[in-house]
Amino acid sequence: MANAPLMPKATAVWLVENTALTFDQIADFCKLHVLEVKGIADGEVAQGIKGLDPVTTGQLARDEVERAEKNPNHRLKLLESKVRLPEPKRRRGPRYTPVSKRQDRPNAILWLLRNHPELKDSQIMRLVGTTKTTIEAIKERTHWNAQNLTPMDPVTLGLCSQIDLDIEVQRSSKDRPAALTSEEGSTLLPADVTTAPGVLDEPFAPARKPREETIDLETVFAKLGGSRKGAAEEEE
Repeated sequence: MANAPLMPKATAVWLVENTALTFDQIADFCKLHVLEVKGIADGEVAQGIKGLDPVTTGQLARDEVERAEKNPNHRLKLLESKVRLPEPKRRRGPRYTPVSKRQDRPNAILWLLRNHPELKDSQIMRLVGTTKTTIEAIKERTHWNAQNLTPMDPVTLGLCSQIDLDIEVQRSSKDRPAALTSEEGSTLLPADVTTAPGVLDEPFAPARKPREETIDLETVFAKLGGSRKGAAEEEE
């Protein structure tokens, strides 16, 4: 519980037995119900639990207790712990899968291999909690139940969340080299590129018509006249 003392029931037992605090004050400090504190005082609740002194353990100041005993409306404040516990590290390795859902893992693996071939084996192992051997067997169709496998979404099966799947897909897309895009073939240019004047590259620019040369009529007729004269001379 947030802002609650260690072993709240044991702390409540000690406060009931050793202080003149009200039930409301003890319940508020220990994050318990008032009736539960009243049951502790009556001996109906927490039987056999040894009281824990919050003053000795550094969770409550002595003057704070005395101030609360004089004023029933005063609320006890929990002292901040001087010892900082490190946050537990997230366990790495395959995700734990309940026994009831383990039979669905091969179907989920097959779905991931078909719909997200960019995922690495280690990513699939994290998503559905499987082993590399099982993934290889499904890839090579050497799995003992390969003929009966049906691709099924691991999110629908409850083997992983949609957020986890999206994160792994984004990671794999970042790891893909940019050269793959050029190997797959040219793609359409965005609209802001195609509509901008003078931005198009040469392969995408429209073919230009050849420049038409100006025709000199005198030269043409001179050539025609010369050919006619040559023909007349040959006939003579």
